Amino acid sequence: MDFDTLVNLRERHAGWRLLQADHAPMIASFFHRCFITPNVRAMAESELTGQLEDYLAGLRDMLGEDSYPRQALAYLKDWSDDRRAWLRRYYTTGSDEAHYDLTPAAEGAVRWLAGLEQPQFVGAESRLMTVFDLLQQIVRGTETDPAARIAELTARRDEIDAEIERVRAGELALMDDTRLKERFLQMADTARALLADFRQVEHNFRQLDRQVRERITWFEGGKGEVLEEVFGEHDAISDSDQGRSFRAFWDFLMSPSRQEQLGELLGRIFELEAIVELKPDRRLKRIHHDWLEAGEVTQRTVARLSEQLRRFLDDQAWLENRRIMELIRDLERKAVAVRDHPPPQLGMHLDMPTPELNLTMDRPLFSPPIRPSIETDAMLADGELIDTDALFNQVHVDRQALEAGIRRALQNRDQITLAELIDAEPLDQGLAELVTYLAIAAEQSAALIDEAQQQTVSWIQANGRQRRARIPLVIFSR
Repeated sequence: MDFDTLVNLRERHAGWRLLQADHAPMIASFFHRCFITPNVRAMAESELTGQLEDYLAGLRDMLGEDSYPRQALAYLKDWSDDRRAWLRRYYTTGSDEAHYDLTPAAEGAVRWLAGLEQPQFVGAESRLMTVFDLLQQIVRGTETDPAARIAELTARRDEIDAEIERVRAGELALMDDTRLKERFLQMADTARALLADFRQVEHNFRQLDRQVRERITWFEGGKGEVLEEVFGEHDAISDSDQGRSFRAFWDFLMSPSRQEQLGELLGRIFELEAIVELKPDRRLKRIHHDWLEAGEVTQRTVARLSEQLRRFLDDQAWLENRRIMELIRDLERKAVAVRDHPPPQLGMHLDMPTPELNLTMDRPLFSPPIRPSIETDAMLADGELIDTDALFNQVHVDRQALEAGIRRALQNRDQITLAELIDAEPLDQGLAELVTYLAIAAEQSAALIDEAQQQTVSWIQANGRQRRARIPLVIFSR
């Protein structure tokens, strides 16, 4: 927060430029209304233009027709210009219509303005408890003395046992309405702030993708230098505190049991009378779905970076092969040109190769080929015929039928694990059918294979024997 840093921020930071803009109240309120309040990640140009036209029409009725005279689309293009950088204008795959998304700098400025409003209820106890819990977690996570850890766990167990006894005796310690409201408001602020964190992480990876494209455009060296630089920056982002925290959060959120638990907890909280009195935003009930959508956008940004690197390698391989063929053809043309009139003085001399001697007596004698005796029937040593039916008992797995079963299972739910799918539709062809399920999960972009977690599946063979297999956690999604 020194003077030079603040001067640089005022000149370069997009959020500061938004606060200094002449129409900052109109811009910030529109961004808050269209992106932050409904938790929208991106919006098509036609839809956003229509909303801005309606918003400007309302302001003109209140302030006069001369206020904000420009067209809505002109405002959007101006806000997405590099001089403003308040909106990101881009095109999605398979669509020729531009889309807009709020930049992290603009979102930070709007949230800062929202924080200037005097809150009706300031919760001090919940924040103090949060600070106290965080300090306890830090101390517990850094304690290296086993005796101290055992003593603390024993004390916590005694507290839990005492609370169980009080509950059995009918003493239920319930939160009053003030504490419920205080903790709910803190939860709501933290949940909305997580979406801003997703937008910032996505922005970091998108900046890396842009730097990679610029580096590839001007680079004339070898592929190894580019890959070393790109992977170094990618690892720097992934291994940073923010990257590790995002990865841990994403792994936690991708657990189906955690998603069900979040949905159940939010549903129960929104039924409490004290929470109903606050008239909370009903969109908070599906905030975990908004987290998943925001996380998928971030993952797609990382996938685009990998795709760009693969395209660069393919192009470089094609260029190198073309260069090699040009050199070979150039040598052939020069060889044909000097074939009849060799130069008087050669640039280099080659020694004569060693002659290969092939004496007559060194040649092997002729050996007549042995005529094989082919028997039509294969027999064992004891004279019995071999059963060849096993050669024709081939196993064929109907892949289309398995994919249809996955789609049927996802009609009434968003996700299903492979173990749950096998419980609903047991394996008829055993291990071959299980391997086909794994192949389908590896090829589908909506499926997830988490090797860090495992699950056990079982099936009954044709001979009545039960078999089990331990496989990575496989989740099929819509």
